[in-house]
Amino acid sequence: MTPHDTIDAIGSIDVRPITASDIPDWLRALNTGFLRPPAVSEQEAEARAPVLIPPRTLGAFDGSRCVATFRSFPQELTAVGGAVVPADAISNVTVSPTHRRRGLLTSMMKADLAEARKRGDVVATLIAAEYPIYGRYGFGPVTTTAEWTVDVPRTGLDPRWAGPADGGRIDLVDAEDVRKAGPELHERFRRGRPGAVSRDERWWQVDTGLLHLGDDPWKEPFYAAYRSASGEIEGLVSYTSDDNWGDANQPQNTAEVNWLLAVTPAAERALWQYLCSIDWITRVKTGRRAPDDLLPHFLPDPRAARITTQSDWLWVRILDVVRALEARTYGTAGTLVLDVTDESGPDGGRYRLQAASDGTATCAPTTEDAHLSLSIADLATLWLGDESAVRLVALGRVRERQEGAASVADALLRTSRRPWCPDIF
Repeated sequence: MTPHDTIDAIGSIDVRPITASDIPDWLRALNTGFLRPPAVSEQEAEARAPVLIPPRTLGAFDGSRCVATFRSFPQELTAVGGAVVPADAISNVTVSPTHRRRGLLTSMMKADLAEARKRGDVVATLIAAEYPIYGRYGFGPVTTTAEWTVDVPRTGLDPRWAGPADGGRIDLVDAEDVRKAGPELHERFRRGRPGAVSRDERWWQVDTGLLHLGDDPWKEPFYAAYRSASGEIEGLVSYTSDDNWGDANQPQNTAEVNWLLAVTPAAERALWQYLCSIDWITRVKTGRRAPDDLLPHFLPDPRAARITTQSDWLWVRILDVVRALEARTYGTAGTLVLDVTDESGPDGGRYRLQAASDGTATCAPTTEDAHLSLSIADLATLWLGDESAVRLVALGRVRERQEGAASVADALLRTSRRPWCPDIF
């Protein structure tokens, strides 16, 4: 696709890649779709322009006005076992309220996924604002996110805590330190967590205020690092605090975690205990965490951490079944023949998965009798190991063609720790 090349015409509406001159109108349509103030300043347009890759940023234009937006960009997604696969990350999807139900999203999605297949991307990824939208394009939910609120006085932690007892230490650090240490720490983290996605240099610039996208003034958060006894940074946290003194003129402040990244349980434990030991902090809001996060069980009273949000998070659309299934590792040796249907694309078929005792596997098209029948979306849901094939059979979403096949699938596919994507994009 090239700018000005119409990829679809729906009545009077042209769907095409945007040009540089379209950026302000495209951003205005984006803001409109997300119910934000629609005005776009020159500063915002200039700051956002570099991420709007021209062939991969689509708009629907009714005359001169942009009425729908769609953007994708390159990403890597960690599969079970630590291998990364190339992903087509989809974001900024909107349709203006005046132009809904005309097939604009379908047109843009179809064009983008076709280009992703040509590039050799194994999967497409997105964060779904609403659950019902993306299943019809073959996406399935693959990770869950959870948020806890910690009642600090109830935790049972020693309020006189003076630092880790393992020889490590907690240091307050600056944004520049985070830009230096964060990328390498994140690389270590994402290689060990299925569902994690890559972060580029721009991510760290935006998160630390070096690059500011909006018109509102930048408010720098606090940053703290956990260093092991050897001096190596094994964890980082970004957080803010409110200023609440309550009715009795006593501090009742809340620390809100923007993100907490740790590559060892010791680092994770120390950073949570640090947050719960800050003077005047009576509540800690964890931000997005894995559904099986260790946090509650770091506390003497796990009930002090109350789940306030839990929902689906990362969605995946498999674009190459063979490469996706061969990229990950497996819990046991075994064979599974999958009959995959793909009503919205070309990725269906029957596949034979053969897992070896060392965790590796081969996959190839086959004419053998199927063990399980499922949609391409449900295959994605099973692929990262979070969902159970037995549960999906009970729900009527997967059909067992051979008795016991769902249990075999669970033994092969499920993981000991749940996949997690800490990012929004």
